[in-house]
Amino acid sequence: MMLRFNSLEGRIVTLFLVLILAVQAIGLVVIEHGINVNARSSIATELLNGEKVLRKLMEQNAQKQRFSAQVLARDTAFVQAIGNGDEEDRATIASALANSGRRARADLTMLIDGERRVIVENGIVKNGSLEKLVLGLLDKAEHNDGASAVAIVDQRPVQVVIMPVKAPLTIAWVVMGFHLDRQLLLDMRELSQLEVAILTRDPDGTWTPRETTLPAGVMPGVARTLQTLPDNLARPFDLDAGGIHYSARRLPVGVDGARRADVLLARSIDDAKAEYTGLQRTLVILTVVATLVACAVAVLTAMRIAQPLRQLAGTARRMELGDYDGRIDLERKDEIGALAKAFAGMRDGIAKREQEIRRLAYWDSLTDLPNRAQFVLQLGEALAAARQREQVVFVLMMDLDRFKHVNDVMGHAFGDALLQKVAERLRALLGETEPQAQLARLGGDEFVVLLTASSTDHAHKVAACILRALEVPLSLEDQTVDIGAGLGMAAFPINGADPESLLSMAEVAMYAAKQRNDGAVAYDAAMDKSSAKSLSLLTELRNAIERDEFRLHVQPKIRLDTGEVVGVESLVRWAHPERGNVFPDEFIPFAEQTGFIRVLTGWVLDQSAALCSDLQRQGIHLKISVNLSTRDLLDQDLPAKFKEILTRHQLAAGSFCLEITESAIMDDPVRAQLTLERLHAMGVDLSIDDFGTGYSSLAYLKRLPVDELKIDKSFVLNMENDIGDTKIVRSTIDLGHNMGLRVVAEGIETEAVWRLLAALGCDQGQGYFMSRPIAADKLVGWIAAWTPPARSALPYSDTVGSA
Repeated sequence: MMLRFNSLEGRIVTLFLVLILAVQAIGLVVIEHGINVNARSSIATELLNGEKVLRKLMEQNAQKQRFSAQVLARDTAFVQAIGNGDEEDRATIASALANSGRRARADLTMLIDGERRVIVENGIVKNGSLEKLVLGLLDKAEHNDGASAVAIVDQRPVQVVIMPVKAPLTIAWVVMGFHLDRQLLLDMRELSQLEVAILTRDPDGTWTPRETTLPAGVMPGVARTLQTLPDNLARPFDLDAGGIHYSARRLPVGVDGARRADVLLARSIDDAKAEYTGLQRTLVILTVVATLVACAVAVLTAMRIAQPLRQLAGTARRMELGDYDGRIDLERKDEIGALAKAFAGMRDGIAKREQEIRRLAYWDSLTDLPNRAQFVLQLGEALAAARQREQVVFVLMMDLDRFKHVNDVMGHAFGDALLQKVAERLRALLGETEPQAQLARLGGDEFVVLLTASSTDHAHKVAACILRALEVPLSLEDQTVDIGAGLGMAAFPINGADPESLLSMAEVAMYAAKQRNDGAVAYDAAMDKSSAKSLSLLTELRNAIERDEFRLHVQPKIRLDTGEVVGVESLVRWAHPERGNVFPDEFIPFAEQTGFIRVLTGWVLDQSAALCSDLQRQGIHLKISVNLSTRDLLDQDLPAKFKEILTRHQLAAGSFCLEITESAIMDDPVRAQLTLERLHAMGVDLSIDDFGTGYSSLAYLKRLPVDELKIDKSFVLNMENDIGDTKIVRSTIDLGHNMGLRVVAEGIETEAVWRLLAALGCDQGQGYFMSRPIAADKLVGWIAAWTPPARSALPYSDTVGSA
């Protein structure tokens, strides 16, 4: 039987094979890693023991060499010849030294007299570094009856032994030197099975092989490898010599300034791992056998599992086509048999519930009205018929008023019963007046009516009837509930051409009706544009802060008696990348409505603080006025935020004057006054903006911690022509001064109004006559160029007096 990879059998077999292969592969990797670790550990031990063996061999050689030197040093005739010190004896000494060196197979001999001078030497040319090494060991040789060391002579390592000549005091020293030759390496290899090499390093850092048991052709590569290693490396390192991998250890045996001699001990990693090869071969065979067995077991298991499942899959396909008949013949007592029985029960249950599901999918279980899905189907059919007959179709959508309040107060059970009553009333009303109308519940407290083959007037009449019916109180559980509804209408083909569009438009009109509260509202495209524009504006406002599109402008505030610039009012402008300059009237009310005004106020305060700090560094001290909105006053964190800004810019609170309107205070007088008191306690000035336009100015003015009144420009603009405005301004100035407040007039557009306000005693003013709002970075230049009007007799003294 052929197995398909994408079949259940193929996947089961594949899973078994992947698992067994993965387990075996992991096992092989782990074992290979263990073999490698054990081999390297064993090699490291061998290298460490090899170092001990090498040093022991060198020590034995040194002992043998010291014995040869000792025989000569104790020869009576030789000692007597040295003691005489005659020239005739010098030849005897040299001959005895040479003969003894030949017998000992020494590569160099030397005699040093009691004055520590070299008097006889054989075998090498005079070597200063060798003499220096030997002279440094004389004392040690005298005290220890001999000494040995490794010197580098003619770039070759030489083992030097020194024996004192005593008669009975030390009268000379016999020195013999023996090259570290290949015999040492062969002895070492025989004892330790390690490869051995002797190398010397020149002052320029070049390593030169001297003797080695490794093939001669690989030694240049070994020397290059040693050049890359640090001098003090004490641990084993890897070495590639002639394609064979070694683990090696370097042992220093002699140092002569920049020259040094090292012995290299190396052990083949491949040879160390060779003893594990049989184990690896056995593991591979076991892996292959286990894989074949697992494959056979997997095939049998897969066939046993998949065959009954194929039968169940065939039954499921028939169920998919709506065929719920037929038996499932699987007489098994295992889990698959239980699955077959459960599958049969599920099939019967699905058959019974499908009808119920279809009903629930398209009908509202609470009111037994069509739900949104069913209404969309009905509306689609009505639109198709209307297209053929060129008729008008109306969708009337309504949303109950105060239903959320009913739910919150009376509970959801009461709310559900109320919705049922509303559905009964609407069904009865339409049954009497519009039998062809189709009523549905969209969800929550939203109902919708479909009018086919209707007209605009008729639709409005039906809507009015529905609204009147819903205004009649409902009695439920000894409770009388007053309800109403907002009703919106959309028409095909006037407003939309598909069900979803008509429902969306009717919903927009419905919310407009709830806002206007003046009956049914027909859909108008302007409603959607306004909504989309508002959403777009909020997004753009948020982006404007991030993209630094807002600009700070200021309007100077002038003392009217002297013409001195004493402050500025901070204003915000929006440099939109596509719309150009956007004025505050276009976005401030929306920002206030959405709550974005708090972010904007924070930006203005921070920018104003930066401007104030910059002006003070230039010696210009002005009081900065910033407007606060209703939402700002209700923000209990505003004082802390403002303090943080002042601290960051190193400013005193007295550098600012915060302006608030009367209407902003009246929205929540208690919270507003609490915020104002905390701000005033910090030392910041507070100003009542647009004074005189509110309704409770005098009632709250005496309780507010304010320092300034700002007369609204509506009273100032026409003062010179309207005696009534002049009286109001005069009264306001007197009121402010009597309460100890500073009075500021805004909207000064002519010199005549300036002089009239000065005559009335107004303290400060601002307006187009002095300056329109200017960019903050141009303020310093404007102040330098500012020239107040010349003082002269006030032309309005009579008018003022009569007022």
